[in-house]
Amino acid sequence: MLLKIISTGHPVLRQHARELILEEIRSSWIQDLIAHMRDTMHDAPGVGLAAPQIGEPLQLAVIEDKAEYHKNLTEAELHERERRPVPFHVIINPRIELLSEPDRAFHEGCLSLPGFMAIVLRARKVRVTCLDERGARKTIEASGWYARILQHEIDHLNGRLYIDRMKSESFSTLENYQRHGKAS
Repeated sequence: MLLKIISTGHPVLRQHARELILEEIRSSWIQDLIAHMRDTMHDAPGVGLAAPQIGEPLQLAVIEDKAEYHKNLTEAELHERERRPVPFHVIINPRIELLSEPDRAFHEGCLSLPGFMAIVLRARKVRVTCLDERGARKTIEASGWYARILQHEIDHLNGRLYIDRMKSESFSTLENYQRHGKAS
């Protein structure tokens, strides 16, 4: 089942999402929600989807960066972004630690701000402690584009959007980014 992705301006996108307890994580409701979020993320298509983006103020996000999403990037772009496929996984109640300064500048978009992009500074390396879809504790150490995805999705769980961190002069429609802005 595909879920409706809400757009910026909806108040849930600016709320700090609540944590889930183990019983909730293991419930059929959350397990079904995870499956529907995965389907919705794939349909969009996107590399991450946080529960607030579908109107649920919960500390839950799904992430997957498929190899097929990289097909329009050159080898140089993949290398510069440190972008590699990331298998599907779930993060619940995440805590993030930046392991480097936020000094990596790349364009980002968001399913809740369709049709726009901007340059956002993010840390190259992060450590995330969280629970998985079964409620098991895990630690993720990520770098490059995967670290960017984690930072973006965890921002959603804390009521932040990329526009809060963007270089405002780089804000552009996707069409103008494709026409003029890829080099910037």
